Amino acid sequence: MTHTTGHPTTHAAGHPATRATGRNGSRTGAVPRGFSRVAYGAAGLGALLLVLEAVPRLGLVDPRHLPPASEILRALAAELATAELWTALGQTMWGWALGLAIAFCAAVPVGVVIGVVPGLRAATHSAIEFLRPIPSVALIPLATLLFGASLGSTLLLVVYASFWQVLIQVLYGVADVDAVAHDTARSYGLSAWSRIRNLVWPTALPYVMTGLRLAAAVAFILAITAELVIGSPGLGLAIQVAQSGGAVPTMYALVVLAGLIGIGVNLAVRLLERRILSWHPSVRREAAA
Repeated sequence: MTHTTGHPTTHAAGHPATRATGRNGSRTGAVPRGFSRVAYGAAGLGALLLVLEAVPRLGLVDPRHLPPASEILRALAAELATAELWTALGQTMWGWALGLAIAFCAAVPVGVVIGVVPGLRAATHSAIEFLRPIPSVALIPLATLLFGASLGSTLLLVVYASFWQVLIQVLYGVADVDAVAHDTARSYGLSAWSRIRNLVWPTALPYVMTGLRLAAAVAFILAITAELVIGSPGLGLAIQVAQSGGAVPTMYALVVLAGLIGIGVNLAVRLLERRILSWHPSVRREAAA
């Protein structure tokens, strides 16, 4: 099984800026990698804003349905000055964080136990493969019946969706433990707990962090979905209220805010992943590139 951690390996060979080197082996004329990413990202965002500004003003789209980008940004600035928005945002982030924490704390030990107990992986395989593909949105009627338009409905969807993201990665990580190393540890008389702590966990940790990163994004999506569809309190409900009230610029502004928060969540989890896996070869290669 290939050992993956979610960090793509990048190769600079073939790029004109990386082939030119000075006498001491340093690159000449190369744009710093971090700077190029920021510059390209800013350019892409600027181009998108220009398109969103031009399309309604040129009459290609009815401005009542898609306001110009400048109007959306003004609405976003106005919303950020209100206490109601920050209350809704806090409710969304609380549902996201609590649901993600519950799913993570449940999936990691369950995955380790299933992976290390002989025969348990085969015994649970059919149940996992049956439950895992069920879309979380299919549980919306059940969540509504059980909890109504409350935090409980959000947690049900978030936990269910996030649990499988982490569990599957943990199972992959435990299965990736080298068989020779495992047999050697047993021959030296190491206890089951010692094998898990010193052999299984270090091997599975990159997979666990990948599962956390995937689950964090899925959890945020399901939190917004629950608020939009069920009416649970939060940012999704604010978007729904703005849409039903005809406040189109405000609706788009809140959608933009949700997208920005999603980006922030992904960046925060990736930073945590790099810090925890600073010892891992893939992270070292990425930091040195």
